[in-house]
Amino acid sequence: MNGGNKSETIHYITTVFNSIVEKDILIRKKIKSKTDFELVTRFLLDSVGSIVSPNNISGYMTSTGNKIDNETVKNYLSVLSDAFLFHKVQRYDIKGKTLLQTLNKYYTTDIGFITSILGKSAKVDRGHLLENIVFLELQRRYMEIYIGKNAETEVDFVVKDMDRNLAYYQVSLSVRDAGTLTRELRPLQTIRDHHPKYLITLDPEEPVYDGIIQCNAIKWLLQGT
Repeated sequence: MNGGNKSETIHYITTVFNSIVEKDILIRKKIKSKTDFELVTRFLLDSVGSIVSPNNISGYMTSTGNKIDNETVKNYLSVLSDAFLFHKVQRYDIKGKTLLQTLNKYYTTDIGFITSILGKSAKVDRGHLLENIVFLELQRRYMEIYIGKNAETEVDFVVKDMDRNLAYYQVSLSVRDAGTLTRELRPLQTIRDHHPKYLITLDPEEPVYDGIIQCNAIKWLLQGT
């Protein structure tokens, strides 16, 4: 893609995003502070793949001189999800088989929004970008998606199909480093059931570790087409 086409693409994505914000949110939902709303939106874009809560968003905003209360942040998160700019993903206690009510994650509907809206200030980890891409594909393939909590470890995604069958997914850019491989396998290895377990990476290798299947992300994405 040449510089001109890239610039036109960013302009188009920015226009779409801003149009949704202006028409479907700011005007329709009667948002009082456009500045606060935009700051919360930028915070979410910069925090894709990270656990967030109204409390830590409010705390961060206040620490930077933009005081905003928890209830307002909750409202902003709700309308951003209702407008399908972001997808809220709840945490799921794998052992207790219950949903947890705090510390969720938010993924954006289009990762192009991140670079288009944040511009040069975008510092989103590439691993989190891959995680967002995997989330969007899982959303297409499965009925339910959660963040998995199993004791002291966290699994990137717990999914359920139409028949309520479970599967687990861990996402990492690369696991060629032995330490990284150990870290990424551990959450899956601590799950004491026989549901499918996958490790999605950009590495070309696709080994199997005690039943945990490592998949190349590009091949895996193409399987769903």
